[in-house]
Amino acid sequence: MSITTALSWRYATKKMNGTKIPNEKLEIILNAIALAPSSFGLQPYSVFVIEDKALLEKIKAIASNQSQVTDASALLVFAAWSKLTQQHIDDYFTRIATVRNVTAESLQPMKEVIESQLKNSDADNLIWNAKQTYIALGIALVAAAEEYVDSTPMEGFDKQALDELLQLKEKGLASTVILPLGYRDSDNDYLAKLKKVRREKDQLFIRL
Repeated sequence: MSITTALSWRYATKKMNGTKIPNEKLEIILNAIALAPSSFGLQPYSVFVIEDKALLEKIKAIASNQSQVTDASALLVFAAWSKLTQQHIDDYFTRIATVRNVTAESLQPMKEVIESQLKNSDADNLIWNAKQTYIALGIALVAAAEEYVDSTPMEGFDKQALDELLQLKEKGLASTVILPLGYRDSDNDYLAKLKKVRREKDQLFIRL
């Protein structure tokens, strides 16, 4: 299936039917997220994979009672690092040296570039980190569509309440966006049979 076909098929599913996603399909989506690009390759976030129904019920209550949260097979919670620390950077470069079998000294120029981010405020770095989660989210949406798994990116939730529920502050994280993954309930989802509406390409794209 081409990526265009996959993206034409997908839509922001409003009603899901509770069917479980095969583990191999879920792993394909998670592997795609792991391979998603991020600035410097730093991946300044964690992704929670939540399948526990009791926990999903609690999240639904703080996500405007959107039924996809509990009717999904799994819910992904993207959470950015609340701070960028020297330890984050040191750990990253230790892994680069190990994976690529190179010396720490050879990586020093690149490391200094990333360390310059530490001069920014924690608030600015959180914004920067949060932006990276949306790149991963986009990759997840495409990967899910290619596996014919439905998804719905959501910002309509109480971030502070979710952070407290998942104890994200203690983990040095802050939630940014959530993504239910499952299968559409075509009979009860008014969007399922509607044509996709997008701007005309000659209006969207400006060629210079």
